[in-house]
Amino acid sequence: MSIDTERPPVALGHAFLRTTESKATIELLLSLGFRKIVAKDDFAVLELRGGTHVVVREVEAAEQPEGVGWDIMVDDIDATRADYSARGLSVTDIRRGRIHDNFDLTLPDGRPIEINSSHVGEHAV
Repeated sequence: MSIDTERPPVALGHAFLRTTESKATIELLLSLGFRKIVAKDDFAVLELRGGTHVVVREVEAAEQPEGVGWDIMVDDIDATRADYSARGLSVTDIRRGRIHDNFDLTLPDGRPIEINSSHVGEHAV
């Protein structure tokens, strides 16, 4: 089987973000560059590069998962962290890793989401 160097034939369709602070979370994600497909106070479908949709949904505290379960990948981790910090967002220091460099961004509901450096390689994604 040969490896197709064009765009992969499959993609992650939807990632779910259940939160007690949906309106503030939606506003934050839009400010970070997520594309609005549908956005209401308690529900949104937001799009990422590559077409993945993040579904944000308001839940009661008891229904909110402990962690987010997915991360965000950016092209320039240093510039992204500096930008988020300059906006007054709560971010940790950058952790330098073997595969990724990353930092955490605190969401409006108090949970961290990891922001990772990109490693998509040289092929179309």
